[in-house]
Amino acid sequence: MAFDYKKEYKEFYMPASKPTIITVPKMNYIAVRGKGNPNDENGEYKKSIGFLYAIAFTIKMSYKGSHKIDGYFEYVVPPLEGFWWQDGGEIDYANKEGFNFISLIRLPDFVAKADFDWAIEQATKKKKDDFSRVEFLTYDEGVCVQCMHIGSYDDEPKTVALMHEYMKVNGYDLDITESRYHHEIYLSDPRKCAVDKLKTVVRHPIKRI
Repeated sequence: MAFDYKKEYKEFYMPASKPTIITVPKMNYIAVRGKGNPNDENGEYKKSIGFLYAIAFTIKMSYKGSHKIDGYFEYVVPPLEGFWWQDGGEIDYANKEGFNFISLIRLPDFVAKADFDWAIEQATKKKKDDFSRVEFLTYDEGVCVQCMHIGSYDDEPKTVALMHEYMKVNGYDLDITESRYHHEIYLSDPRKCAVDKLKTVVRHPIKRI
C-alpha cells in the first residue's frame, strides 16, 4: 500500500473543524511564486499548479526510469498547498487581483536537491516547457493555529475569526510577516466537489504574547 501523508500525518492534513495549536516541523517543497487572481483561467496561479504537478509526478515515477532515488518507497503525491499574502495588509478576499502566492507540494524527506534538479531537467526535455520558476523550498513553519474549513474559499474569514479568537484565549498573537504566511492546504478538487463540501486546512503563524 502506498504511503499517504494525509493519513500518516493527520495532525498536519486532517485537523478538526475547530481551531487547534500545532508546531509544524521543517519540510521541503516544490514551489512556484506568483501574483494575481487565482480564479483567472490563464493566470499565473493556474500555470503554477501545472508546473508543480509535472515535477511532483516526475519525481514520483523516477524509480521506473534510470534515476532511482535512494530510500524510495511508493507514496501518494501530497496535496496542493499555498502561502498567500497581499502587500501592505491582511488578505482582502474581495481584491483577489492583489494576491501574492507561493504554490507548494510537499516533497518526501528522502528526495534531495539533486533529485529535484534531475526532475526539472527531465520535465523540461519531455514537456518542452520552461520550468525555471520552479524551486526547491525548505520551510520551517513553526507554531501555528489551524482549522479545517469546509465550504467556499470566500467564506474563510469566518474560520479565520474563530482561529484568531482561539489563539488569543490561549495566549498567542498573530505572527504573519514577510516570511510567515497565511497557509492553505487543499484536500478537495474543486472540479469534482460541491463548493459547500470543499475541505481546506487554514493555518496561521502565531507567537506567544
